[in-house]
Amino acid sequence: MILTCLQTLLSHWRRRPGQAATLILGLALATALWSGVQAINAEARQSYDRAAEAIGGDNLDALVDPSGPISTQTYVALRRAGWLVSPIVDGWIAGDGGRVRLIGIDVLTSPAGTAVSGAMISEPDELFAGPGALFTSAETAARLTSDDLPTIQVTDTAPPGIAFADISVALALLEREDGFDRLVIDPRSPRDLEGLSAIAPGLLIEPQASGEDLAGLTDSFHLNLTAFGLLSFAVGLFIVNGAVGLAFEQRRAAVRTMRSHGVAMRTLVLALVIELTLFALVAGLLGIALGYAIAAVLLPDVAATLRGLYGATVEGSLTLRPTWWLGGLAMTGIGTAVAATAALVTLARLPILAPARPRAWSMRAVSGSRQMAVGALGFLAISLVTMVLGSGLIAGFVMLGALLLGAALLLPFLLERILSAAQSFARAPLAEWFWADTRQQLRGLSLALMALLLALATNIGVGTMVSSFRLTFTGWLDQRLASEIYVRADDAQQADALLAFLETRSDAVLPIWDAPFDIAGRPGEVYSVADHATYRDNWPMIAALPDVWDRVASGDGALLNEQTARAADLWPGDDLRLGQSTYTIAGVYSDYGNPTAQALISVDRFIAEFPNAPRLNFGIRVAQSDAEAVRNALEDDFGLNPDQMVDQAALKALSLSIFERTFAVSGALNVLTLSVAGFAILTALLTLATMRLPQLAPVWAQGLTRRRLAWFEILRALALAGLTAVLAVPVGLALAWTLLSVINVEAFGWKLPMHLFPAQWLALGGAAMVAAGLAAAWPARRLATMAPARLVQVFAHAR
Repeated sequence: MILTCLQTLLSHWRRRPGQAATLILGLALATALWSGVQAINAEARQSYDRAAEAIGGDNLDALVDPSGPISTQTYVALRRAGWLVSPIVDGWIAGDGGRVRLIGIDVLTSPAGTAVSGAMISEPDELFAGPGALFTSAETAARLTSDDLPTIQVTDTAPPGIAFADISVALALLEREDGFDRLVIDPRSPRDLEGLSAIAPGLLIEPQASGEDLAGLTDSFHLNLTAFGLLSFAVGLFIVNGAVGLAFEQRRAAVRTMRSHGVAMRTLVLALVIELTLFALVAGLLGIALGYAIAAVLLPDVAATLRGLYGATVEGSLTLRPTWWLGGLAMTGIGTAVAATAALVTLARLPILAPARPRAWSMRAVSGSRQMAVGALGFLAISLVTMVLGSGLIAGFVMLGALLLGAALLLPFLLERILSAAQSFARAPLAEWFWADTRQQLRGLSLALMALLLALATNIGVGTMVSSFRLTFTGWLDQRLASEIYVRADDAQQADALLAFLETRSDAVLPIWDAPFDIAGRPGEVYSVADHATYRDNWPMIAALPDVWDRVASGDGALLNEQTARAADLWPGDDLRLGQSTYTIAGVYSDYGNPTAQALISVDRFIAEFPNAPRLNFGIRVAQSDAEAVRNALEDDFGLNPDQMVDQAALKALSLSIFERTFAVSGALNVLTLSVAGFAILTALLTLATMRLPQLAPVWAQGLTRRRLAWFEILRALALAGLTAVLAVPVGLALAWTLLSVINVEAFGWKLPMHLFPAQWLALGGAAMVAAGLAAAWPARRLATMAPARLVQVFAHAR
């Protein structure tokens, strides 16, 4: 019996292949956007784990010297005292395809189980003979094509963007004679030997960053991506809901016939569940394939984002991992169940002959706008309470989700009030009929319009956030990059000669020196800052004591970046421990895009706290008209290599290009979400096209031509899309405020000012109306070319 019912139900799709394609495509699009995001997240986390394992395994402690590199003598002393430590050299080398991180490892003392050291020791000829070798992935090897580099050995164990070498080779490539960046401690090393302070008093033990640490740091970004994917998935389900509702409406006669012939309701529902499961399986596989393609296109931009915001290296290629494609299939099944549950419950509760009544499905399947408005107020109340009482990233997303759901549920009620007002102001009979008919169709279009509202609000919100960030970031760059030229000396001798050379050729030479150091319990960097008008006039402060720069110049005060201040709850007037001294926080400054903690102290205090830190970087202040002449003099007369100089304009251009690529993924996901919403409108209009004949036939019979009726259908879609776009603006602005003032602070540690961009709203509104017009064109054309006999049949059936 179930097989017979299933064959009867499936025959509907053979007669309407386009409708079947709509259902499958809706499910596939929803699955594609979700599974694509999960594929990107899975690839990123796999890269974190590989990088941590390759460098030295997870959770390995290391010895570091805050004042600079660790000398060979200190390393030898520790080994002789029984400490099982292995030296690591960490730096950057230039390749034809961009910079590559170089890590030097002593494979003979490296802790057991390190994947890369095992691969290196398995190639002794390459490792120890001649100039040695660089061990890296195939993707990174393509960027290292210079003739000056050693042999490139490709290994699958190397993470992307990193090259490994024997420590002597790494020192030579980094042009360093001695000194290690850290000493990794073997877990087998006994800790109860001679005290560390007696052997090397300047060294500190700190946990080695692991894949889990980096994944924890980037969790906020991946949560943002997941929220985008989930929103797109929800929008896609509106398409599925419309297609399933249309199929049930069109098969009401078949359902009536089967029920009249004795088919039990349980059997019929089971057959429908099997049918939907088959569709979910086909659509899920197609969606996973589309998701893979989307992820492959977006992954390079995501990798650039993670490098820019967090310093995390993610591979640019994609691997088919069960963790995300099985999850995609599961989400397809869940989405199908959610989209079809209302229709199945309606079917199970209807009496045997109820499906024969016209519009029985639509009358029962959609709740009234007032009931939805009550639910909307409940969600908006949740959002408000969460904003006032909640804290943390999860609370921010709960607030955001409740806001969007409340706004979507409130939309039909608001549109109904607006259309009712328009009808009351109408004077001509045709205009009054138009607004009344539009109100009647609102229920059938409400899901699609809610999808459009969510897509538009997301575009407005994210667009406002990105544009506000761009505007703020550009001004911030102008403040931070005040020096006309930035130079780097090769060694201390060249630095001294450089200062003497520039003494009469520049207005000022500002030291830009830094040393790694834990700040408020977070890995970070301490920078020197000169007492100069460049900083007093331009440095971007968000909170400061009245005499901020005088305090810093005297050596008593320090400046802290915003993300560290928020994370540690340290603000002007609080104490901050750096090195052997305690400073008063004189000010907190904005530091967009920096994933690490940062503090600034005076030049004299920096030299006292970090005497061994390299002092090779400088900013040169000259008149803008003299900048080119000074660059030429540094290159021609002084002999400075061109790659040791960066001019202000080039540095700004590079920073802005990184910024644009960082947020390219957000723009791509916005476009995809808006496209899905447009398809949802098309599905809804096609669903209503057949069901609306009883309403259109009497108007046609009174003299209104089919062509004019078709134009009214397009005008109705444009009016509803335009009203939805207007209502989406305040929702989008509320979303932008939440992103800038709540999500951004919790995710990245800084708060951005909000700017308004009305031109973007007009462009999005125009795009929404174009999408609605295109979606309405197909059913309108069918109405314009419909045979008159088809309209006459409405009266023949006494409808």
